[in-house]
Amino acid sequence: MNIIFHEIFQTTRQFTNNLNTVLKDYGLYNSQWSILFTVHQHKKMTLTEIWKYLNVEAPTVTRTVTRLEQLGWLVRHDGEDRRSKIVTLSEEGLKKYPAVEAAVIQFENSSAKGLTIEEQQMFLSLLRKLKG
Repeated sequence: MNIIFHEIFQTTRQFTNNLNTVLKDYGLYNSQWSILFTVHQHKKMTLTEIWKYLNVEAPTVTRTVTRLEQLGWLVRHDGEDRRSKIVTLSEEGLKKYPAVEAAVIQFENSSAKGLTIEEQQMFLSLLRKLKG
């Protein structure tokens, strides 16, 4: 196994676990936050757009969106052809979102504090290069 990929996988697990600790105060997990962040950024998305954008399997997205609806974060509306569902943040979700976003930003800044801006840009460039 290439040590670079081992380190990427281990570091990803560590960041995910640490972010889950931060999100626990809001009753959320990393996978839920990913969907909330994505929907917030795009304002509204179909379930298909969400799973394609996040590169996650459709049933996983459907289950997570359903759970976020139950928690009051998201709402689904009929799309143009009624087969597609449009997902948006609920009114409650829009109110609660800034506090969670601030906690995530604080976590990210704390996690990246050991890197200079130049190192962060180089790291991002290298990750994109690996991705192809």
